[in-house]
Amino acid sequence: MNLKKALPLIVTLILTVSAYGQPGGKAFQFLDVTNSARIASLGGKAVAVYDGDLNMPYFNPSLLSADMDNHLVLNYVNYFAGVNYGYASYSRSYDKIGNFAAGIHYLNYGTFIAADETGAKSGEFHASEYAINLIYSRKIDSLLYIGANLKPIYSTLERYSAFAMALDAGITYHNPDKLFTASLVIRNFGSQLSAYYAEGDYEPLPFDIALGFSKGLAHSPFTFYIVADHLEKWDLTYQTNAEKEDDTDVFSRQEKSESKFDDALDKTMRHITVGTEFRLTKSLVFRFGYNYRRRQEMKIESKPGTTGFSWGVGLRISKFHISYGRSAYHLHGSPNYFSLSMNLTEFNRKL
Repeated sequence: MNLKKALPLIVTLILTVSAYGQPGGKAFQFLDVTNSARIASLGGKAVAVYDGDLNMPYFNPSLLSADMDNHLVLNYVNYFAGVNYGYASYSRSYDKIGNFAAGIHYLNYGTFIAADETGAKSGEFHASEYAINLIYSRKIDSLLYIGANLKPIYSTLERYSAFAMALDAGITYHNPDKLFTASLVIRNFGSQLSAYYAEGDYEPLPFDIALGFSKGLAHSPFTFYIVADHLEKWDLTYQTNAEKEDDTDVFSRQEKSESKFDDALDKTMRHITVGTEFRLTKSLVFRFGYNYRRRQEMKIESKPGTTGFSWGVGLRISKFHISYGRSAYHLHGSPNYFSLSMNLTEFNRKL
């Protein structure tokens, strides 16, 4: 099957899932956070990175390949306000069957003080969320790959808990001769099976349809990435009450108008994330990214700073691949991302 023959299937899949999927979502938002230092460095979104990195199938299961056989990855993120989360995964590949990986994504909100309406303390409670990732992929053509990720999800917030099932599905076209990759992925398609409070009072999952591309340059150390996410919803803009006041003329009380071109450009760019990697040596790579929507939503107009920008570095030391990433969310601070990956087969090889 070549890419042209697969296009009708891809379009049908998008239209079908878009009809049932719900954009955004209120529950299990931790599924949408970035746990890989590499992806965080590239702007927080990347779905077309086909180079043997086991962190990538979390974002697009069709990126799981035989090159990841017997690989292990560990990720840790030091987030805001004492919150931390991470992801661990292991993979195996079998000839004529396909590629398998299992992982766990968790988010720990920490320990909270329990108190009643008068402020009297009654103890402590915890809050955390977990998602198991069961990933499968296989090659269907010399250049075409498909994959799926089944995710049982559990959330516990004080004495309340909820359970859900979600599915990711992806398709990837990878042409190594042209250093080009294109991927389409549908993430978090599913539903709650048990609610936090009233049974049947279910909330939507953070559904997402994303399309990504990557292109390396021959005889150059640069690789460029671009992702368009949340294609199921055109308008991703959000305004606070303060922003609505700023957009209202104080004399006429009419909303200030914006040109249709500027409005369309802003709404288009809110879907776009771009990134680049610069490979200085075989063991050292620098990464940079820009997330337009994050900058528009999180910046302070009087002092936007570097909000929306991100950077990182990847280093190979002996048998270990170590990555660090840092992304600017706002002036308050930036989370730190750490990733460690290894090919366990290398530890069994004789010197």
